Amino acid sequence: MASTHAPHAEHDKNAFRVVLDEHLPVDHRLSQVYRVGAGLMGLVLLAFGILGLTRNIGFFDTGNNAVAGLNSNGTLSVLSICIGLLLFAGMIIGGNFASTLNMVLGVLFILSGFVNLGLLDTQSNFLNFRIQNVIFSFVVGIMLMWFGMYGRVGSALPHDNPYWKARHPNEAAAEAQARRV
Repeated sequence: MASTHAPHAEHDKNAFRVVLDEHLPVDHRLSQVYRVGAGLMGLVLLAFGILGLTRNIGFFDTGNNAVAGLNSNGTLSVLSICIGLLLFAGMIIGGNFASTLNMVLGVLFILSGFVNLGLLDTQSNFLNFRIQNVIFSFVVGIMLMWFGMYGRVGSALPHDNPYWKARHPNEAAAEAQARRV
């Protein structure tokens, strides 16, 4: 009796396993959202970083060095350029990579906002953050997470969505069977 339940239990376990890379075709319309999100945020960060570097601000300068309304220094400028280029790579690759990259970087931006909020007006504020930088970090983090999660999470995903199909394989199979009949 135990042997008959083992394959069924294994089947049930795999029924809830979501392997998203196999469920999003390269040309799927969701990939465009992930690409646009990565590209727009990458462009903003790249522009901020380049503007910061053109001002010849010291790498660890903590003076009042405003670039586009945000405080900056050479370290923050280089970091912004690197993250902007990473987001451009996500835009080029697209698909689940761009989505996951957007979500991960979004979470990191939000965490950075909290960490730098705690470091304001301390000697450890080596990125020269001010409150406007913290707010910018939160906004960029939320936008990146929104772009990354778009069409991936939600209670009302359409049934043709590849993520809905991956999370509801039995219902998706029943709907596919009903369409064939």
